[in-house]
Amino acid sequence: MSQTALIGDYFAGEARSALTGLQISARNFGGLLFILLAGWVAAISPRYPFAVYGLALLVLPLMWKVIVEPHRVLPDRENPPAVGAGEPPAWRLLFFGLVFLQALTNMFFFIMPTQLPFYFDARGYDSAIMTGLTLSVLMLTGGCLALLYSRIQRTIGYARVFALGYAAMAAGFLLLILPQATLLSFAGAALIGAGYAVVSPSFVAITLNLAPPQRRGLAGGVLTASVFIGQFCSPLLSTPMILGLGFDGLFLCATLVLAGMALVALTGSVTRSS
Repeated sequence: MSQTALIGDYFAGEARSALTGLQISARNFGGLLFILLAGWVAAISPRYPFAVYGLALLVLPLMWKVIVEPHRVLPDRENPPAVGAGEPPAWRLLFFGLVFLQALTNMFFFIMPTQLPFYFDARGYDSAIMTGLTLSVLMLTGGCLALLYSRIQRTIGYARVFALGYAAMAAGFLLLILPQATLLSFAGAALIGAGYAVVSPSFVAITLNLAPPQRRGLAGGVLTASVFIGQFCSPLLSTPMILGLGFDGLFLCATLVLAGMALVALTGSVTRSS
């Protein structure tokens, strides 16, 4: 939440888009590094992985030194502006549409870490090894693609970014349905990670463009909450689907919905350009 608000205060234009991509890239690379570190220290004691969270304290002195509170114009308490005055029209409607879309995106993405161990076990693989390798591929691919986000967005625009990202995620889930080979699982994870890393920075960038400066903290908080809502809902919805349709049925449904989302985004981009 604070990161989103500060990105909006400190940066604008292409610099803001570039930083949102770097944020997602750091999240992927950091997740890979600390998951590996937690796995290594877990071999010593099951309590040690929780100490990984304490590493954030090392960053605190740096943040304390470099973060500067931006200058803000305080509202006139004697003559408060009318509700919504100075705010872009209908920004709330567009914003909450983005919130829903981000929750939905994270719900699909978190099928991977929550269901892959059981999927590989059902397929007869060593679930621990295959899950670790597949998630490593997912995070590495996502981290690398997020570094290129600013260039991609500048070249094709937001609508086509969503079309490209959701199409990649749909293709990734489709590969998981095909007759199993290890390389297909890795390729599917790579496509899902790449697609997620391409669309995720757009939520932050568009929100910061839409929200008035005085609403950035609120917008960042709601946007962050949508990520966790998607994570929370993912196993609640995917587990009953697996019981009723199997893993292939779940992945097929994800493929169809994501492909539909990609088609809608592409149609919107074509309509706007024409």
